[in-house]
Amino acid sequence: MTVARVTEISATSTEGFDDAAKQGIARASKTLRGITSAWVKDQNLMIDNGKVVGFKVNLAVTFILDD
Repeated sequence: MTVARVTEISATSTEGFDDAAKQGIARASKTLRGITSAWVKDQNLMIDNGKVVGFKVNLAVTFILDD
């Protein structure tokens, strides 16, 4: 039997939403083993003086629990 857990993380990038998601998964992979999927729950732009300065994604990451 396989049991999985879902955890939420946030990641930011100055390059774009795609880069933020990739960086978030890369970082999560250093701590979580057995990541099988992730979905973007939310995307936000960071604004400073009327200009976009960053991209933020909130991800729900699924990973398999060890026995």
